[in-house]
Amino acid sequence: QVQLVESGGGLVQPGGSLRLSCTSSGSIFMINAMGWYRQAPGKERELVVTINSGGGTNYADSVKGRFTISRNDAKNAVYLQMNSLKPEDTAVYYCNAAAVSSGGYFSDNYWGQGTQVTVSS
Repeated sequence: QVQLVESGGGLVQPGGSLRLSCTSSGSIFMINAMGWYRQAPGKERELVVTINSGGGTNYADSVKGRFTISRNDAKNAVYLQMNSLKPEDTAVYYCNAAAVSSGGYFSDNYWGQGTQVTVSS
């Protein structure tokens, strides 16, 4: 079993910055990839960015050049630095991990509970 907890959300003005954190815990053998997704009211959940075990990244076009993902394997954590925030970035942001639990052989998908990001004047 793997648990994910997000933090760092809040209210910021347009053009501002936030840094989100996601820490993983539990019986973890290997984390193959981690990422961030977001869901606005009335909208479906969408990809923000993912990062694989080799450091390769995949950003949504809407956040390229503004958001940066990073990971710390020693801490089993992933971060999202968000700059030049826009009102359309307002959403609940969810951490995701593709991980193999201790004693397991197949990767499973895990989600955090989400953290609210609101961009408004």
